[in-house]
Amino acid sequence: MSSSSDGKEKTIGKERDDLYLDQTLRPSSFEEYVGQEKIKENLKILLRAAKERAHTPEHILFYGPPGLGKTTLAHLIAKEMGGTLRATSGPAIEKVGDLASVLTNLSPGDILFIDEIHRLHKTIEEILYPAMESGSLDIIIGKGPSARTLQLELPPFTLIAATTRIALMSSPLRSRFSGGMFRLEFYSENEIGKIIERSAKVLGVEVDAGGISEIAKRSRFTPRTANYLLKRSRDFAQVGKRKLSKDTVAEALALLEVDELGLTFSDRKLLDVLIGKFKGGPIGLSTLSAALSEDIATIEEVHEPYLIQLGLIERTPRGRVATERAFKHLGYPVPEGLQAKLI
Repeated sequence: MSSSSDGKEKTIGKERDDLYLDQTLRPSSFEEYVGQEKIKENLKILLRAAKERAHTPEHILFYGPPGLGKTTLAHLIAKEMGGTLRATSGPAIEKVGDLASVLTNLSPGDILFIDEIHRLHKTIEEILYPAMESGSLDIIIGKGPSARTLQLELPPFTLIAATTRIALMSSPLRSRFSGGMFRLEFYSENEIGKIIERSAKVLGVEVDAGGISEIAKRSRFTPRTANYLLKRSRDFAQVGKRKLSKDTVAEALALLEVDELGLTFSDRKLLDVLIGKFKGGPIGLSTLSAALSEDIATIEEVHEPYLIQLGLIERTPRGRVATERAFKHLGYPVPEGLQAKLI
């Protein structure tokens, strides 16, 4: 009876580990966190100075593309300071009462993490200002002439915010992050390789150098993508009873339709339409959207950033244009006079 119970507990534990696998792969210290060296250096100084003064760290803002480690840095700061991380997001705070509830339930030294803070409503931002500056919460009770303001003192806390679109944040809110605003940059292929190597050890899978390299070059310079490709390659190798080698990884990612540059089927379809139907452009975004049956925002925010980063397309005053590298990648002959289109 006891061994049966133990076996059941182990099974449940394993299922829980698999369910929260992304959290398991998250670095547990700044030493394990690969990349973003300047940011880590600045944070270590900021946190050490705060510890020596016996103060909570000043408020910090992280911004940059998704999947680069903003949430992970918030967790590491909380662990370094010995505080509890209270996490929420901009869209989750719908009313002033939601923010008030979060703030009044904080304990001294807590870290409040707000993801996608640019999606906070402006009226909620105004409640946040005094909380960040003076540690107080101003609540208006009643309406009209009988309305009165109740001021609640808050315990010392640090607000860490993350956003993928810093331009959508209001200037007054940005200016209140006195601890610093840090932009996370894309990772190098070598850094991604180190992240994959560590993740593979955490997952308990063996992957050779060729397999690591194959995943790294298709990871879009993003740790989240690298871990996703590693997990799917592991599944493929496990089902096929194979070792996680370069060839196995290549087959697994081919099944996912992720090519050697990290382009997905949708990325290649965009290039194929741009080149095959419109001879490489220039073509307006609305026309391209109609030809792809794809939303304009999806093209601009999901596909274009990586294609532009790789130098596969360019934005010109006359519209989108495919570059010479795009033609070669899809196997199209490079037309004469292509450079004139890019001007």
